[in-house]
Amino acid sequence: MSDRDYKDQEDIFSKVVRAGRRTYFFDVRSTKADDYYLTITESKKFTNDDGSFHFKKHKIYLYKEDFAEFESTLAEMTQFIIKEKGDEVISERHQKDYTPVEHAAPVTESEPVTEESTQSFTDVSFDDI
Repeated sequence: MSDRDYKDQEDIFSKVVRAGRRTYFFDVRSTKADDYYLTITESKKFTNDDGSFHFKKHKIYLYKEDFAEFESTLAEMTQFIIKEKGDEVISERHQKDYTPVEHAAPVTESEPVTEESTQSFTDVSFDDI
């Protein structure tokens, strides 16, 4: 069998889910016995200091005998999260209008500015600078 024939036999059906810096690939593949299984690949993009980038990939192989329990457990876990925390994303980093704050000073309550509190300041002359 040629490489092309083997490739055609192996890749059956694919879907891609893009999620920020992560991309998930769902691929139905064929075994040598011509049965099907699912691979789920997470690919995450990392940028180096010099501007170049690389990807880290993690792959799960899921076979038919595990589909029912996997599907049931995934549904249970996602329902638990939504029940406990809702379906809104809480992390500000994942909000579309997120802008990182660079070393923000902690917010503290201060006393209101009064004429008495401003009298303690020293007059500064910028001519000396």
